[in-house]
Amino acid sequence: MVLLLIPLALLPVLPKQRDAIRLPWIDWLPEDDAGTRLHVIWKILASVTIGLLVIGLAKPISPAGVIERVGRGAELSILLDRSASMDSQIRRKINKDYQSKQSTKTKNDIAREALSWLLNQRPENRYALTVFHVVAMRVTDFIDDIQLLQAGLDASAIGRGAKETNMGAALLSAIEGFDRRPYTGSRALLLVSDGGARLDKSTRSKIQQGLRRNQISLYFIYVKSGINNADLINTDLQTIGTNADSRSEEVALHLFFKGIGVPYQVFEADDELSMQDAVATIDQQQNLPLTYFQKTPGSDHSRLLFICALLSVTALGLLALVRLEKLN
Repeated sequence: MVLLLIPLALLPVLPKQRDAIRLPWIDWLPEDDAGTRLHVIWKILASVTIGLLVIGLAKPISPAGVIERVGRGAELSILLDRSASMDSQIRRKINKDYQSKQSTKTKNDIAREALSWLLNQRPENRYALTVFHVVAMRVTDFIDDIQLLQAGLDASAIGRGAKETNMGAALLSAIEGFDRRPYTGSRALLLVSDGGARLDKSTRSKIQQGLRRNQISLYFIYVKSGINNADLINTDLQTIGTNADSRSEEVALHLFFKGIGVPYQVFEADDELSMQDAVATIDQQQNLPLTYFQKTPGSDHSRLLFICALLSVTALGLLALVRLEKLN
């Protein structure tokens, strides 16, 4: 809207009645070529000054750019379980009747602290964050804004989630975040959960196809609630047999991941130290060359225009002094 004032720059070049001096005869007056040239220069400078001021007030900004950079890291999609069970505390042993209860952090607190460490340890990574319970909620797509990601993790500590989880929908939502992205380096999906799922055939097929299509490595950090949870690291088909009914949901999900045909690794976390070790191991494994594109903000050129306008005004002042000296 400010640019609508740009016609004001024509005011200095418009003829003004007061500039005309009525003389009965001017043929005998000597020609003043220098004065004529100074007057033309004065009008041009005045017009340029007004134009610079108007354009500067409009705050012209150059378009944002994109710079290709090469670093080390990975595109890491974090899938964080936010069901009600993640708000419970981890109990590694049963206290005796005469012993006081030990206060420990919740599973969600332990997971968030370890993930926050990862964000600060590897800022060159490109992270996506999705939290889930009954539904999957994509907090951010792939970005490098650590503060925004940290705010998303902090927000996951507010309130309580639903008791049920939809693991299949959450995995598909996280995988879809890789679609239509150019492959520029290592990709990984990090699932942090204290539970599992028995997925139907259609969901298993979509998950498998999505992971293979996008060349995604899979990590599963199983947050154990206590000493009676399943031991996933030492579990395979030979140890539990082929009876599907004998498998817990955690074991069923783990066995599905093992047979999916993509790089997969499971970790078990039952305290802060084991959670941090798991995240640190993932960080070491996903420290590979990564090409990424960094957006650069546009530049505001209004300051430069105001400086040019100031110089133009200074030139007008000097020119006015020259004209006055010439008249004297």
